Amino acid sequence: MAQVQRMSRLMIKTLRDDPADAETLNHKLLVRAGYVRRTAAGIWSWLPLGKKVLDNITRVVREEMDAIGGQEVLLPALLPKEAYDASGRYDEYGDLLFKLKDRKGADYLLGPTHEEIFTQVVKDMCSSYKDLPVILYQIQTKYRDEARPRAGVLRGREFQMKDSYSFDTTDEGLVESYRLHRAAYIRIFERLGLDHRIVSAVSGAMGGSASEEFLAPAPAGEDTFVDCPNCDYAANTEAVTFKATPADASATGAVEELDTPDTPTIETLAAHLGVQASATLKNLLVKVDGEIVAVGVPGDREVDLGKLGEHLAPAVVELVTAEDFVGRPDLVRGYVGPQGLEKVRYIADPRIAAGTAWITGANKEGKHARNVVAGRDFEVDDYLDVVVVEAGDPCPKCGTGLQLDRAIEIGHIFQLGRKFADAFQLDVLGQQGKPVRVTMGSYGIGVSRAVAALAEQTADDKGLCWPREIAPADVHVVAAGKALQTELALDVSEKLNAAGLRVLVDDRPGISPGVKFTDSELIGVPKILVAGRRSAEGVLELKDRRTGEREELTVDEAIARLTEQG
Repeated sequence: MAQVQRMSRLMIKTLRDDPADAETLNHKLLVRAGYVRRTAAGIWSWLPLGKKVLDNITRVVREEMDAIGGQEVLLPALLPKEAYDASGRYDEYGDLLFKLKDRKGADYLLGPTHEEIFTQVVKDMCSSYKDLPVILYQIQTKYRDEARPRAGVLRGREFQMKDSYSFDTTDEGLVESYRLHRAAYIRIFERLGLDHRIVSAVSGAMGGSASEEFLAPAPAGEDTFVDCPNCDYAANTEAVTFKATPADASATGAVEELDTPDTPTIETLAAHLGVQASATLKNLLVKVDGEIVAVGVPGDREVDLGKLGEHLAPAVVELVTAEDFVGRPDLVRGYVGPQGLEKVRYIADPRIAAGTAWITGANKEGKHARNVVAGRDFEVDDYLDVVVVEAGDPCPKCGTGLQLDRAIEIGHIFQLGRKFADAFQLDVLGQQGKPVRVTMGSYGIGVSRAVAALAEQTADDKGLCWPREIAPADVHVVAAGKALQTELALDVSEKLNAAGLRVLVDDRPGISPGVKFTDSELIGVPKILVAGRRSAEGVLELKDRRTGEREELTVDEAIARLTEQG
């Protein structure tokens, strides 16, 4: 049985004011309530109350993973470079990796995620189809060298994560493993009390045939997702698609060159011609692994470089610079048009559909062209959804205008397929006696992120307000200050503990009742039991932290009420 947590002995220091560098609610409150302490940028120490919350989330995750047949392991965080060279991800991760050498000069890294190492483990341990399927998972510290750690524990350079991996011999088996994880994630987040959305996502550099994110809506979220008010469609903005509709260009005249001096931007061009920006074609030049590529979108839209990068991963996408125009007379800065481009791959958003007519650059200084028709005057090499999604864009499923919301990514599941199995030649002997290439799934939950997400979603103007499943205690007993009140508070705390409840008791001497009451609301335990002015009568006040509802109860009534609710 756990002991009563006495605040007179607990390593805790609450703060009245927000930390000077805190911008988000979780950052402010987790520090003020004494749950975490900043060690360095993006690196946090978890103090006793914070560790209990973290452990409670871990417990829920572990229980649900075990329920679907997952087997828990613990792999090293210090990893050899060779494994990530084999998959190509040493270069793909780039500056996000923490890289180091040992005293002999061998290269290592701190693990950002463990697909490679799990694949090697299964390759060593499994040789027959009879050994599969298998689901392995771990709950471990991960490391990513974030350029701008922010939002407290929400985006750190060191963080807690559950990562699991499924190994199957058939695609149908992978689909079933994916289904099991998806259902387990729903149960996990429901138990944690997290409001969440499941949205379609892109696999990007991870590869694979299917990918979904679990997002917790919150203003502090770094992800933007769309949802449809009319149907069940929801997606990460990078996964939103637009269906191209070919247009009839039979009545569109021939290309007409226009004199448009000093109009290198869409804004200056539209003003000069007196047209809407949506009538123009914007052509953004980027470099893809060093090769210049043109990307066409309607003039009133912006190219989503993150989305473009996901589509083209693992290739590196970057904007061109002035130097890239040197020696390229076919590329006239500010006046590029897709017609007549030589040796330049042309990617277009589906809105640049065949038959659509545009005003665009004429590839001459101070000149633009009208009536430039897609499919007639220029060809599109690849259609990719690359515009920044805006509120009101049509739902791909029903056509209703989409809504935009901010959210925190708390989980991500992938059907990886055979990318990593191919890299490590992970085969088992099949039922027919021939080698079968294994197919994989990868499934992650941000455990420390879940703490931040819960703080963001459940806190109020008084402080944290944890769901019972993950709170550091079931009840926070407050001794208002006098010796009799402290004696009653400690007595009832022991009785509640004996009844199986987790108890935090504020028995700190020399602390005013007002400070103790304020701290109880800041710390956020679901129930607050106060030994106050009627202690001599054996009467306590029970308060619900979330609703603020209060009632006076005898000791026996309070114990009965709290154990019933437990």
